[in-house]
Amino acid sequence: MITIKNLHVSYRDFKALQIDKEIIINANDRVGVIGSNGAGKSTLIKACLGLLPYEGNIIATIKPEEMAVHMQSNEYVETMSTKSVMEAILNTSIKDNTKLQELITFFNFDASLKKKYKELSGGQKQRFTLIMVLMQDAPITFFDEVTTGLDFETRQALMKKITEWYQGKDAAILFVTHYYEELEQLTNKLLILNQGKVVAYGHRDELFRHYCGHSVITFKARPEEMSFIGDFKTILAPNDTTAIACASKEEEMRVIAYLNTQEINFKRSDNDVEILTMNAIGGTH
Repeated sequence: MITIKNLHVSYRDFKALQIDKEIIINANDRVGVIGSNGAGKSTLIKACLGLLPYEGNIIATIKPEEMAVHMQSNEYVETMSTKSVMEAILNTSIKDNTKLQELITFFNFDASLKKKYKELSGGQKQRFTLIMVLMQDAPITFFDEVTTGLDFETRQALMKKITEWYQGKDAAILFVTHYYEELEQLTNKLLILNQGKVVAYGHRDELFRHYCGHSVITFKARPEEMSFIGDFKTILAPNDTTAIACASKEEEMRVIAYLNTQEINFKRSDNDVEILTMNAIGGTH
């Protein structure tokens, strides 16, 4: 669907994006894009949509106008009801459009149709825009930080809806976010960017095994409880947390058995995107 080769984007003397590795996005891929601010995430979306000049090749089987995008912030007429805005932009009537009715019901937006856009909450505004974007039935949709600024419960509810909507659908997603748990819910591939360059790209489970092993056990312990650590491989983890990378199920069980004897609470994961990303960017120690 989209193949990116030797893509370079510059703003005057600043190189915002430099992708030397070949990136291929297939028809059913759910690609999560992760990286710090300034890593080049939004620049990548704009380049794919043809919204800024670039050097290199973006080879797509579809035209940019056939792609859909949901940006972090969107502007709509605030003095009209959302129903009127929706019908005017989509050039259709809700009562005559079964697909639009399905989307409105799916995103629980019926009660908000009479409200003006400025009266909507943050979550309702994002649902409104999601309906507008998904009505396009695009073969690929770019989501750029769509849950930023929302509270945890609203983010979780919105992500559940997006995940359910795309379940079994023949469409690709490129999802930019800085919330790691959203990538664990929605994606099957990860593109990790750092300072405009590709750190890693591939299937999420394969990247986890490469950077973290079979599984990761994380916990917080006092210094006197850490004597056993030298027997195992530790990797980068969030502040005040110790992470042990287990190479096998057997090693995992050894770590868990010791932590249980010491009555140390722990978490086991084989898909922790935050730890995966930290070690892809920062390396192991």
